[in-house]
Parts: sequence; structure tokens; C-alpha cells
Amino acid sequence: MKSTHRIARRVGRTVAAMVTGLCLVGSLAACAPGSAGGAKTGTADDIAAALQEKSTITVWSWGTPVQAAADAFQEEYPNVTVKVVNAGTGSAEYTKLQNAIKAGSGAPDVAQIEYYALPQFALSDSLADLNDFGFAELEDEFTASTWGNVSIDGGLYALPQDSGPMAMFYNKAVFDEYSIAVPTTWAEYTAAAATIHAADPSRYISSDSGDAGFATSMIWQAGGHPYTTENGTDVTIDLQDAGAKEWTEMWNPMVQDGLVSPIVGWTDEWYKALGDGTISTLLTGAWMPANFESGITESAGDWRVAPLPTYEAGEAASAENGGSSVAVLEQSTNKLVAAGFVEYLNAGPGVQLQIDGGSFPSTVADLESEEFLGYESEYFGGQKINEVLVKAAKDVVPGWSYLPFQVYSNSIFADTVGQSYENKTDLNTGLQGWQDETAAYGVEQGFTVNSK
Repeated sequence: MKSTHRIARRVGRTVAAMVTGLCLVGSLAACAPGSAGGAKTGTADDIAAALQEKSTITVWSWGTPVQAAADAFQEEYPNVTVKVVNAGTGSAEYTKLQNAIKAGSGAPDVAQIEYYALPQFALSDSLADLNDFGFAELEDEFTASTWGNVSIDGGLYALPQDSGPMAMFYNKAVFDEYSIAVPTTWAEYTAAAATIHAADPSRYISSDSGDAGFATSMIWQAGGHPYTTENGTDVTIDLQDAGAKEWTEMWNPMVQDGLVSPIVGWTDEWYKALGDGTISTLLTGAWMPANFESGITESAGDWRVAPLPTYEAGEAASAENGGSSVAVLEQSTNKLVAAGFVEYLNAGPGVQLQIDGGSFPSTVADLESEEFLGYESEYFGGQKINEVLVKAAKDVVPGWSYLPFQVYSNSIFADTVGQSYENKTDLNTGLQGWQDETAAYGVEQGFTVNSK
């Protein structure tokens, strides 16, 4: 990360000089007393000027490190008050956000939005285009995959907050017990699954009760591109493309033969199973280590991290799983200050505060720093886990995109693909049902949908 963020480098100028600069490039309304923060566009100088004025912004976020960043921001900019509100995690927040947008009032100035949900708000003109604040120049500071997730239909609708390149977290003690070499291909992984379950039917290599985020990430890693959107309204859905087929061909036997546990993720039972060796791998994003350390303490020292297995030996391929961005709401009347906070949080001093809080960064400089790469995790047996996770970030398959109504689509996954899991039937049948119901919803919402 750069030693000083884009805006901070301009703070040394006098307030008078900054306000003068603001009036030269801004509208007359923006030059009125106390109104600078409400401008819809602006340069870094405009933002820096707005940060010197008395103002208040509201930030919706469930991420704990955001409060620490807000506190530090207010110390640097004492005229600004930042109110951090936990309006719910994920879909709970999105429902409230959508209701506020529909009502025309009540939305925050800034909101945390996961990558999969961002298109829904961006393509409905609910978010400010950060290109209007000069943020396009920050592109090289972020990984290609996370920048791609916030760049939608020609606009830049958020800055990446963290990232979740996938890796395989595995219990070395269990693998050693059954003399299993770390799988590097999916063929080796499925063979290891059979070995573990045959030796002890109460043990599984992993768990999967049916999760939309996991399924789409696995299709992504397999090279699938099931979703495309053009002109904001023309949508194509193909959950039977080559990537989807490759994943289901590999994962179908895992589900149908009972080689993955049906334990639901993030439950007490799931944490217990990871702790006692019932589940011996977790295929998930790079943000997971902090959750291991806080929630699976009984097996500390047993776990390690390896690259995600691939379909061809010697191939390197990963996908993003989870991760969030931070956006400025179009409804905000204080966009310059809101934009300044977003930059501070995700491209300035706030990045390190979030790393310290357990986030996995999306900023290239932090991913490449010797300190970050050289970190030896006591929990993971002294392994330099970030070397593996950073490599995964570089190996994310390019070109993925989500639907402009992915939040709804994910909400009906259990009713469609989930039935294939429950009945141990062909996942392709479930995927086709998911596609059909998703496409029907898109048409109801006014999109033109080509469902292949």
C-alpha cells in the first residue's frame, strides 16, 4: 500500500486554497457554504476540501474493523463524524438497503456490499459512479479480479474492500493418519474423499449441504461463465456451460455417494466437526484463517493451507469466494465526504486496520509486501499461509460476472439445486431448475433474458 493515500497528500494545503480550487471546478451550488460535500462529482482536491468542513456520514457495515478505521479517519479529519451502523449481514442489509432506495430516503451514505450483490444495486442506478471522483486512477492498486467485480457496465460502483481467493484448508493430522498426500487435482481429491469415508464412515473430506456461493465459485474455478449482462438489461444465463458441466461431473459422485457431509456450514455442529476431524478440508476464501483461530481452537496446529485442486495436473486456477466492496449511495447528500471515507478505508490507512482485524486484502502492495508474505501462522503449524493465499489471488480465473439480480437468484438456490443435494440426484437437474426460475424472475423485473 502506498505510504499516503491520494487525498491525504493534498491536506497540507490551506483550506482557503482548497475551497478556491473547489469553486473553480465545481458548480455554483457546490460553492455555497456547507454544501461542498453534496457535490455529485469532484477531484481529489474537492474531496480534500470537503473533509475540512463540518459534516456527518452514515456507513452501513457488518465488518468489525470498519469501526476502527472510522475512528482513525475521524482523528485525521476531526470535522467529520462517521456513524457506523450494523444494519445486518449480507442479505439482511440488502433488504433494508433496497427498501430505502425504493422509498427514496433512509439509505446510508456508504454501504458494504458483497461482490455478488453489487450488480443489483449498480445497474439500478442506486450507487454513485466513483469514476466521477477520479477513482479510476486507483485501478493498479487492486487485484484484477476484485477490480473487475466493482467495474460494471462501464462504471466503477465501489472500491474493493477485501478478497476471497479460494484455497484448500486441510487437516494435516487426518491426512497423515490415512497416509493421504495433499491432493493437487480433483481426481486425487475425490479419491482421498473415498479413502477417508471408507476408513471411518463418520468422517468426510468436506461438507456441502448446498450453497449458492460455493457452487458459483466452483463453476468459476472450472472456467464457467454462466452469466453475462449487456447494456444493463440484456442478460444471458447458461448454467449448463462447459465450466458448470465440468464441476458437476466431478462433484456429483461426491454428493450422490455420500462422500461430503450434509452438515450445514457456520453452525455449531459444523465448527465441532472441523475441530474434531469429522470434516478434514474446507474449500473456501482466503478470509477464513481468522475464523479458524477464533472458532476452531481445539485443532490448532493441525491445519494447513494448499492451493485449490484443479482439473488438470500442473494447472493453477482459483476463484473468488466471498469478499466485499464499499460503495457510495446515489441517495447520499454528502458524496464528496463519503467518497473520501471509502478511499481512506479501502485504498488508504484503513487497509492495514482491516488486515489487522483479520481481513484478506485486495490491494496489490499489501499482497506483495515481505511482511505479509513472510507471516508464519502459529495456528497453521508455522506455515507461511499468505504465500499460498496470495498465489491463489494471482490464479483467479478472469472474466467472471454476476447477475444484476444475483441476490434473489441465490435466495432460491435451496429450492432448486438444494433438492438435488437433499435427494442425492443429478446436480445438473437442480442447476437447470435454478436457471429457469432465475430467468423467469429476471423477465418479471423487466430484463431481457436469454436462458440457454
